[in-house]
Amino acid sequence: QGVSGTGKSTLGVALSNTLKLPFVDGDDLHPPSNVAKMSRGEALTDEDRKPWLARIRQTAEEGMPVEGRGGTISPLLSEVQHRLGVIIACSALKKTYRDVLRGLTRPSLSPCEDSSEPYAVTIQTWFVFLKGSKDMLVDRMHKRKGHFMKAQMLESQLDTLESPEDEPGVITVPIECSTEEQVRFVLSKLFDP
Repeated sequence: QGVSGTGKSTLGVALSNTLKLPFVDGDDLHPPSNVAKMSRGEALTDEDRKPWLARIRQTAEEGMPVEGRGGTISPLLSEVQHRLGVIIACSALKKTYRDVLRGLTRPSLSPCEDSSEPYAVTIQTWFVFLKGSKDMLVDRMHKRKGHFMKAQMLESQLDTLESPEDEPGVITVPIECSTEEQVRFVLSKLFDP
């Protein structure tokens, strides 16, 4: 979780490989209208994000029956072999977005829907918040090739970001650390709280 350029997908793939759980990039779940808007350098609104958040939550629920991919893992992670789960990389910039992903509320996709109803399926949800300086993020985004998110949109994301650091189930990881260090840190927080 975090703004663009923090390394969400890189860390997500690394955690997926370590935990033998499937990985989904939340960017791939955006409706085409959102991708087109961001490609034009336009910031998404809360309304734009509602179907995306609903799709991420649905993907998490659908990912639960998928067993870990097997293979040899360290003794520290042996209990993971019997767990179900999925790792999804997404920005989750606001607490209201994270509450949808936690299943505490639903995004109302039409005026007739009640968004206060929680989801029926309970999923233990962790957020790994990748935190870094604006300068480092801008530098990373300028080096990135072929991504629809443009560097000039970073300011909009930073303005929208509501820090999750005081929320339960959040692990804050500095982006200055290597991916391997980030994985070790996340695992230490998940398995030795």
